[in-house]
Amino acid sequence: MRTRLSSFFGIFAVMALSNAIVPVLPAYAEGSALQGFIYSAYFLGAFAATLPAGILSDRYGRVPILRSGLVITVISGLLLSVLTAPFPVIAIRILEGVGAGFFAAASLAYVNSLPDHEKKSGYFMASLNAGLVIGLVFAGWLAAHMPDPATGIFVFAGLSIIPAAASFFIRETSAVAPKGDYRALVFLLKDYRWLWYSAVILIGITGVVTSLYPKFSGYSPDSVGIWISLMSIATIASVLVASRLSLPPVLTIRWSAVLMVIAVMVSYFSPLGFILIGIGAGIVMIAQMSFLAQAKGHQGVAMGLFSTATYLGMTLLPVITGVLADSAGFFFAFCVTALFAGTVFLTIERCECTLHRTQ
Repeated sequence: MRTRLSSFFGIFAVMALSNAIVPVLPAYAEGSALQGFIYSAYFLGAFAATLPAGILSDRYGRVPILRSGLVITVISGLLLSVLTAPFPVIAIRILEGVGAGFFAAASLAYVNSLPDHEKKSGYFMASLNAGLVIGLVFAGWLAAHMPDPATGIFVFAGLSIIPAAASFFIRETSAVAPKGDYRALVFLLKDYRWLWYSAVILIGITGVVTSLYPKFSGYSPDSVGIWISLMSIATIASVLVASRLSLPPVLTIRWSAVLMVIAVMVSYFSPLGFILIGIGAGIVMIAQMSFLAQAKGHQGVAMGLFSTATYLGMTLLPVITGVLADSAGFFFAFCVTALFAGTVFLTIERCECTLHRTQ
């Protein structure tokens, strides 16, 4: 019970805290450039931390890494609730991302090693996306009704103390075998490169539409926020359904890529595409985690690579498509994004199902 509290409630609190700063970015910096640095610093820290955390969790156990991530999250959240100078806030956001990366890699490794990993991964991903939605909405509401704009950050930092405290009362669920980490890393990087590619592209697409839509659509920030929240809610629904269907992973990823092609083009004409993208992203994440569950002895490395690939997609694709939108127009940027999704349909079947060599 304490392990699940630390994992499922922990990912909710970590994600809620990560998004709680979004509605109040103007309180930390006036210019859009500095606000962008504050926002993206979190992803930089998470991207840098997830793979090392995955390797360490296989070598030394998931509990110490999970616990460290939660402690870092609490400390960084409390600091963000009292600091206001932009550059210290950027540094703390990087630290917050490191904590999230440590926690995500270790907790994903735990969830994906369970016998009923498909159902539990659905709960985990649903908790993750629920945290993103609640953090964004509730922190914005608190900022509008409380004198201190950082009230939401303080609330979710305090909420993170619960799973952090619970993590000090849990033990490792299986023996740790501190060997083979780097051989497993090389093997997984090489033989599963097309799975990582699918994570970069299909999860990165959610970042593309999130970053392009405010300027492209001309909608008010409130309206864009609602559609982004609906995308996360659609993801919650799809992960809960997909996690109970035992779908064949590679085939599911392949046809989800087709759904993403359609969804991206629909989103050019209507924000209803956000809902389709949310559904596709949820199905894809469950299928990818189900596929990686085969790496039974190396879940830390596998989940570290998975998290790194998703953060890489969320970092790279919005930048690429943003440049394309500025230089060639939004329609071209959306078409290229759909083309990226189409390449996954063509490449995902090249994954080699030979994980027994690492076991």
